[in-house]
Amino acid sequence: MISMTRNAFILIILTLVSFSSFAQPGKTEQQILDLSKRKFEWLVNKSTDSLKAVLDEQVKYIHSNGWTQTKQELIDDCISGKLVYQKIEISETTARLYGTTAIVTGKGKFSGAVNQTPFAMELAYTEVYIKKDNHWLLVSRHSNKMP
Repeated sequence: MISMTRNAFILIILTLVSFSSFAQPGKTEQQILDLSKRKFEWLVNKSTDSLKAVLDEQVKYIHSNGWTQTKQELIDDCISGKLVYQKIEISETTARLYGTTAIVTGKGKFSGAVNQTPFAMELAYTEVYIKKDNHWLLVSRHSNKMP
């Protein structure tokens, strides 16, 4: 009877450990989530050199109103002040890996101005990163307004 109880206890512990590992992102997923978070900080701080390093040359940056930007347009609009992010607060985010591709989904509050017209909205977003030459690059970003 004691060995049956011990085996049941070990099985319960192993089950709990395996479930907890699914709840937390792995090392690479966490690196991608950290990179995505830093990218938002770079947008707010207008750190265009850092943005240039994370944006793929063919990135499509699609805003919630359908406005699409290339890498150069996003950088130019940040520099000129056409697009200003004042605050970005991410409330939830997850990353999924598919080989050398990572998909980040999240929600957050975004505020700033476009052409000096203020905006503040809650968005859901999807970002696609690819690993190229041992670096993760953002190749696609799309957001939708939350109701």
